[in-house]
Amino acid sequence: MDTRLQLLTNWVRQFPGFEQSEAEPVSGDASFRRYFRVWQHADKAPAPGDGAPFIVMDAPPEHEDCEPFVTIARHWHHQGIAVPEIVQADLTQGFLLLEDFGDQLMLGQLNADSADQLYRNALEELTLIARQPSPEDYPLPPYDATLLEREMALFPDWLLEQHLGMSLENSERALLETTFSMLRESALAQPEVTVHRDYHSRNLLVRPNEPRPGVIDFQDAVTGPVTYDVVSLLKDCYIQWPEERICDWLEVFRQSSRDAGLHRADPETFRQWFELMGMQRHLKAAGIFARLSIRDGKHGYLDDIPRTVQYLIVASSRQPALRHFHEWLSDTVMPQIEANIGPAPGQERPQP
Repeated sequence: MDTRLQLLTNWVRQFPGFEQSEAEPVSGDASFRRYFRVWQHADKAPAPGDGAPFIVMDAPPEHEDCEPFVTIARHWHHQGIAVPEIVQADLTQGFLLLEDFGDQLMLGQLNADSADQLYRNALEELTLIARQPSPEDYPLPPYDATLLEREMALFPDWLLEQHLGMSLENSERALLETTFSMLRESALAQPEVTVHRDYHSRNLLVRPNEPRPGVIDFQDAVTGPVTYDVVSLLKDCYIQWPEERICDWLEVFRQSSRDAGLHRADPETFRQWFELMGMQRHLKAAGIFARLSIRDGKHGYLDDIPRTVQYLIVASSRQPALRHFHEWLSDTVMPQIEANIGPAPGQERPQP
């Protein structure tokens, strides 16, 4: 029996118009959170949104802290950012009743014709997020050296050693340490803005008759590098675009974020920040995908590892200081990934 689902259902039914509501599963995510849809009966609904569907978040308090989500959501909503309105909240039980943005993830709506407008809309919303101050009652944590290092360590710890079974030599650990140091220093040298921290096509919703994307999964927001979120969006671990389009969209964001007073970087400097920031994020993401499989049994994320590591290979090829790291990724790590998981996009699976 799903005890938390029963508790959630009873909690929702205490509110006017929801007395007979049944919670319909919508999705889970990479955390312990689950989402359900409930319907408010139109003839009993006194509030705006009469008869509309709502989302209920189930975030078990022993695993998830809802307070950052609630605090950031209310602050950003007040500032005009398209995040779900919080209708009801019970932080003790870990239940939230939220505005429903629908089911149309940006990822599923992207194609060669729609991409330009969808990305421009997402970049416009991102500029608005980046320029926000922290909520008065919740200073956003800093994306500091400790956090950057801890995230990059996920790559050798979970992907290389635990998933691929590699035994790293001292020279390989030294190579990783040198690479991590360069990426860390580049990130810390960038102007700081508000960072969503997971701003990509699975966390943006295309809403009917509304050009602005609905923004979700923002509870881990921090204050950090100006290029972090635009890397998440344009070098998305779940979909890949031609280099020319990425460059065009990046320049759109560089100009809009510069006009917002967030930095004064020229295109070349901004692109270098973007490339190195992308490497830090993709090291983190590849490690997290392996951890989700090993620790949480969410094996579908393994399919995204080849694409994510391919981003690393391409980016490192453009950095003369990372030539040895690039060669190691290409000659040692990627063959192991191809043998254990599959080829990167555009590559054929090696024959046995």
